[in-house]
Amino acid sequence: MEQESELVTGEAVVLDVRAAKLASRGLAMIVDVTIQLIALFVAMLVLSQVAAFGDEALALTLFLVTLVLIMVGYPVIFETLSRGRTLGKMALGLRVVRTDGGPVRFRHALVRGLAGFFIDFWALGLLGAVAVITSLLSPNGRRVGDYLAGTLVIRERMPAARTPYVGMPPQLAYWASQLDLTRLPNELALAVRQYLSRTSELRPEAVEALGHGLAQQVAATIGAPVPPGVPAWAYLSAVLAERRQRDQAKLQPPVQYGQPPYSPQAPHYPQAVAPAPVTQPVAQPIAQPAAPPEPVPENPFAPPG
Repeated sequence: MEQESELVTGEAVVLDVRAAKLASRGLAMIVDVTIQLIALFVAMLVLSQVAAFGDEALALTLFLVTLVLIMVGYPVIFETLSRGRTLGKMALGLRVVRTDGGPVRFRHALVRGLAGFFIDFWALGLLGAVAVITSLLSPNGRRVGDYLAGTLVIRERMPAARTPYVGMPPQLAYWASQLDLTRLPNELALAVRQYLSRTSELRPEAVEALGHGLAQQVAATIGAPVPPGVPAWAYLSAVLAERRQRDQAKLQPPVQYGQPPYSPQAPHYPQAVAPAPVTQPVAQPIAQPAAPPEPVPENPFAPPG
């Protein structure tokens, strides 16, 4: 069986994951142990050739070194290079992560590998009995090596995480647009988000008590008290929805507008609307009577005789 779990990353991002329990981890362990036994069998065939030449001490030393490298080095190397996956975990869709959701590093893999060899499985683990008992007693299926390293094995092959929708109350839309939310920390916003996503799962008195406490913290942080007559959940929804809307607006690219078809700087545009070209030809015939009188031919377009 498997159990849903929530991890919170250092960036205050909630990861809805499913912790791998005994069944899936056991199958992955069987795959890894099979690979390790095959590697040990090949190593023994090679080392037997060394013992055939009479150097049994050297063969025994090499065998012990090879045993440690295969049983401890195999999970450590794979989990370090593949960020938490051995061949068995790859086949079952599992991954080792830190308890804060981050990827494991060499020190985490080394602690898990050493604890697995000496405590969970082989040396003192009674062929995995210690790991089985610890995993059954742990709410997230963790063994001793996970507790020592601060890790957790999760399932990767899952549907996309559901993100609860936090809507803006229409009555508070304009009020929320005037708020200064730059001082609202991510940790408090995350707590509000988790509270709003679980209001349907809590009793009414718990919803009221938790909402009032979170509303007071938010109000003290952003400097905007809860408006009179507004419930705590509506106040928190408005603050969180406005914060999300502003964050999404920052990610939108600026809108590029095209050049208008007629630019005011174009030389022909002011001439087309200016009255001077229209009135100028009319003014010339009016000014002609003031000129000295001249004989006008009968046809004004005919050359003078």
